[in-house]
Amino acid sequence: MVGLFVNSSKGIRLNKFISDSGYCSRREADKLIEQQNVTINGKVPELGTKVMPTDYVEVKGKRIFSSPKSKVDRVYIAYNKPVGITCTTERDVKGNIIDAIKHRERIFPIGRLDKPSEGLIFLTSDGDIVNKILRAGNNHQKEYIVTVDKTVTQDFVDKMASGIPILETVTQPCQVEKVSRFVFKIILTQGLNRQIRRMCEYLDYQVVKLKRTRIMNVKLGDLKKGQWRDLTEQEMHEINQAVADSTKTADVNEQVSSVNPSASKTKKEKVFIQVAKPKKIEKPKSGRAKLSLKR
Repeated sequence: MVGLFVNSSKGIRLNKFISDSGYCSRREADKLIEQQNVTINGKVPELGTKVMPTDYVEVKGKRIFSSPKSKVDRVYIAYNKPVGITCTTERDVKGNIIDAIKHRERIFPIGRLDKPSEGLIFLTSDGDIVNKILRAGNNHQKEYIVTVDKTVTQDFVDKMASGIPILETVTQPCQVEKVSRFVFKIILTQGLNRQIRRMCEYLDYQVVKLKRTRIMNVKLGDLKKGQWRDLTEQEMHEINQAVADSTKTADVNEQVSSVNPSASKTKKEKVFIQVAKPKKIEKPKSGRAKLSLKR
């Protein structure tokens, strides 16, 4: 199997080569390189090293190759994450999302959803698409239904929508709508660490339940907790179009590792939850959509 290079005379950056192989995302690839788990031609490289067409790349002793340009071998799924599942690929973490799904191929989450939260999250074996979807500058929407411990007032809605100071910044204006006395809907294009919970806490509200119901054009729909499905051809076509011009670097505040959710330097709050036992994963009868993603 031959790796693919955009410019064979200059090679391709090592982290991109690893993510293109489907092994992991670019951010996880950087971590693997820093931990000296990657070699090129038997030697440990530095971050930023480029891979040439004739180079022999290994991750943890296993040789990897670039993906076929068509990416027909890539997996793209939607998963309804239950409360208690942690969005990490580290298998030694109890309740990790990889063991919960038990997919036959190596996949990793696109972004993350806090352990006490539930709802829609994407997983894929295509490392190249991860950052493109996560970049807030591209205005990819994520919709949530949130239950809080106090009455949702118009003042609360207005303040949440206009921006809240958290994590040494002010959240971007967003859409907020009251659903019922204790429930509101919020649509974000950012991905700050525990953003909705922090926004509510700033206004002296506590989140009782947080559920993500939509990412971009994909809705949670009737997908039951603990179940996953392959993204449809139409969904992938629309995602493909949405990320086609994605060229910006991800915001620094978005760099919450999907590999290590404890990576944030901010002080952790204590969260008391009842860990949910994942239900048996049921795969729909429909086959997986094998589609290409434009670069």
